[in-house]
Amino acid sequence: MNICLRYLGDPGCEQGIDQELGVSQATVTRTVDRVVNSIVVQSNEWIKFPTTNHELMEAKRI
Repeated sequence: MNICLRYLGDPGCEQGIDQELGVSQATVTRTVDRVVNSIVVQSNEWIKFPTTNHELMEAKRI
């Protein structure tokens, strides 16, 4: 997870991350891919968008 968070904080910098964390570039790539795909698979449970005008107005109010 640390690898993925570090990459997401500075995308496009795999070589720096692999050296900084002491892993290979392939490990960075695989880790980011697996973590992001896992988030996407579960995103319907975690991310809810307003679907009605009432829900939209409530979301804007908060």
